[in-house]
Amino acid sequence: MFSCGVRHLSILCVVSSCLVSPNLISAGDSDGSRPRKDHESFHYTISLWGLPAGTGTLQANYELTAQRGPQLRLKSTAHSNDFISLFFPVHNVVKSSIHPDTFLPRHVMFQRREGNDYEDFDMTFHHEQKVVSIIKNSQASTMSISPHTHGPLSFLYYVRTLQDLTPGRSIALHVHHDKKNYDIAINVEEIERMSGPWGEAEVIRCEAVMPFRGIFANEGNFHFWLTNDQDRIPVMMQAKVIVGSVKAVLEDRIP
Repeated sequence: MFSCGVRHLSILCVVSSCLVSPNLISAGDSDGSRPRKDHESFHYTISLWGLPAGTGTLQANYELTAQRGPQLRLKSTAHSNDFISLFFPVHNVVKSSIHPDTFLPRHVMFQRREGNDYEDFDMTFHHEQKVVSIIKNSQASTMSISPHTHGPLSFLYYVRTLQDLTPGRSIALHVHHDKKNYDIAINVEEIERMSGPWGEAEVIRCEAVMPFRGIFANEGNFHFWLTNDQDRIPVMMQAKVIVGSVKAVLEDRIP
């Protein structure tokens, strides 16, 4: 039970790594009114059963590449604190590049270090050919994917760019993760008031219905809260564990 809960440190940082500001986008934005930022960084504190458990850092950068042109590069890290690391150290890194117009993933790299478990996998998406190339623990394979398939990071980034997040709306998406294709749903639940270290604001509570195993230790759902404004800042994420919950709360944001 303890290790299951601590594994959710990485869940929330994987989730939040795709919740960087939609203001980073330029071309492909639905109304063209959002300014583009070249860099944004977030810092979260993570608690398990109400006790401090670790930290998460998130970065997003808009960049121009010689081969692929403009893209968004996302990076997320999750670290258990000193006390948790005595029992179950967590050190996870997720990197992804996504297309700035479609928000579909080009590449995902995941390094998982949880207790005595080590896992590395790399995914390259070829959307025109409708396939994904996978290298997992040095073993290469290829799988077919549906049109407009997202990775485990890009789908939530895409959701944040949507103008209409009215309570009652449900968003269906195709997602590929760990050699499996999934149909998932994002349910927009309520508009609430929330306060925290980041301040106070009106927020949108959303539920992600996730059938994943792997990044997500158990099949099930998690919730995330976005500010109800142009920035859609991800101020909190929360996932259920066997007993209680694990929570990531925004502490600092640059800029």
